Amino acid sequence: MAYSTEPSSSLSFTSSSNLSNGTFGQAKSPSSGESGLEQGCSLDIISLNKLSSNLEQLVIDPSCDYSDADIVVDGIAVGVNRCILAARSRFFHELFQRDRGSAEKDGKPKYLMSDLLPFGEVGREAFWVFLSYLYTAKLKPSPREVSTCVDESCVHDACRPAINFAVELMYASYLFQTPELVSLFQRRLLNFVEKAFVEDVIQILVVAFNCQLSQLVTQCVYRVARSDLDSISLEKELPHEIAEKISLLRLHSQHDDENKKEAVDPLHEKRIRRIHKALDCDDVELVKLLLTESDITLDQAHALHYAVAYCDPKVVTELLGLGRANVNLQNKRGYTVLHIAARRKEPSIIVSLLTKGASALESTRDGQSAVSICRRLTRPKDYNAKTEQGQEANKDRICIDVLEREMRRNPMAGDTSISQTFADDLHMQLLYLENRVAFARLFFPTEAKLAVDVAHAETTSGLAGPSTSKGSSGNLREVDLNETPTMRNKRLRTQMEALRKTVEMGRRYFPHCSDVLDKFMEDDLPDLFYLEKGTPEEQRIKRKRFMELKQEVQKAFHKDKAESESNRSGLSSSSPLSSLKDGVNYKVREDGVNHKVRR
Repeated sequence: MAYSTEPSSSLSFTSSSNLSNGTFGQAKSPSSGESGLEQGCSLDIISLNKLSSNLEQLVIDPSCDYSDADIVVDGIAVGVNRCILAARSRFFHELFQRDRGSAEKDGKPKYLMSDLLPFGEVGREAFWVFLSYLYTAKLKPSPREVSTCVDESCVHDACRPAINFAVELMYASYLFQTPELVSLFQRRLLNFVEKAFVEDVIQILVVAFNCQLSQLVTQCVYRVARSDLDSISLEKELPHEIAEKISLLRLHSQHDDENKKEAVDPLHEKRIRRIHKALDCDDVELVKLLLTESDITLDQAHALHYAVAYCDPKVVTELLGLGRANVNLQNKRGYTVLHIAARRKEPSIIVSLLTKGASALESTRDGQSAVSICRRLTRPKDYNAKTEQGQEANKDRICIDVLEREMRRNPMAGDTSISQTFADDLHMQLLYLENRVAFARLFFPTEAKLAVDVAHAETTSGLAGPSTSKGSSGNLREVDLNETPTMRNKRLRTQMEALRKTVEMGRRYFPHCSDVLDKFMEDDLPDLFYLEKGTPEEQRIKRKRFMELKQEVQKAFHKDKAESESNRSGLSSSSPLSSLKDGVNYKVREDGVNHKVRR
């Protein structure tokens, strides 16, 4: 594993040569003539190690917080001692000389990490490792939660989180002018180049270009040039001069090997690029016009692959709505659209593709499924992130859960037909669906929002909260006097169809919770709408039933998650901390219900 090769003092005091290889020096048996010198060196080493340990307390011990400035990273203030940073880094020495920072109430100046970086990103964990080195001259191991992925079959020697963390440390080392760390992390990134998927090498190539690491740039360029990564991806994701260099290498390679030459129709390529440019402008109508005027199809242009990789989710939805693209088409590299969506990790796109028939069972030529791609891109920190009340759930976790459920799901149990109690009244059917979706949003806000977005139900009128009619509340609905009966029925049926699709999404991905909601809507909704009305005895009974309902919802949600975790081993092992995540989500859901229903 990547982190297993990183001792906590990769850079030590024992030998200056250790700065280049990241290893400890081996003590030699002293001869009689060298004993005095060896004893003096040993004392120096002991003293330096003691000094390092003492300074480390300033970083790790909250009771030793004597910081005189803050650096804000990822929205969190990290206390620093300016004298230490200025002595260890010329960048900070010049920064503190020219910029006093924005003064806070406690008198400590504040510096934003985003203002210090002209390019690249440095997260809080990477900055903590770098800061610890400045204080102690010892490099800490990379934290597992940000330098590994949640795919337990991965050895974490070249997965995306491991690469990203090394990239962040390289940016910190280069921009904050710590040359010994630049040398160390360049070697570490060189070690990734041949092991990593070519898509992940792009991240290394970008940092190498920005940090002017010529050796690393050269090796990455040759690795990408040998790959089958398409030219469009190179143009979108790499600096222009690097993309040009790779294209020239490929041309020379084709010239040397006549068998590799491919016939290219310039007019055909020009038409494809026009379609891509129209997608960049979010203009699906222009795409339709271009398709009409030429013999190019969406599949020939791999337009859906392109939109999923680079366009707004709404553009993807509109493109799917044309019904002209094969959602399971593989590109030249053997990737389906769902594989591309898994790399982007946008839940709304993934669910939209699945509802249009995309297969989660398809694998790439190197054996990756969409869910395995997602797992290798996701850090344990993100997968197990605690969701605070009122905040959206983590997208990484949702993507993995949705894909895993799709891979093992059976034909959907039950149907979404409305109870016969409401079958004869269009308004009552709509009221039922509005209330059902509204309560789903109270219990599971992020998941419900995802289902609503995919089902195009966001603009319906009944999603803000439980709906009521005149019979239940005495309040009249707003009525458009200019609306004809035909127009009204059309509007209501459009709303109802969108809400029905939302319910279908809930049944598909959270079936046990849907069962509980079904029971609640049919048996308990009329009484539980107003907990504070009725006699004291009736209110007590309603509150008791409400608490029972809350427990049932919690159990159902837990059952969905437990089923997901228990079946995951059949697909691929998951993070051992996933059970902790379930417990955390559990608590948040309970708080969310208490907060939102009790008014």
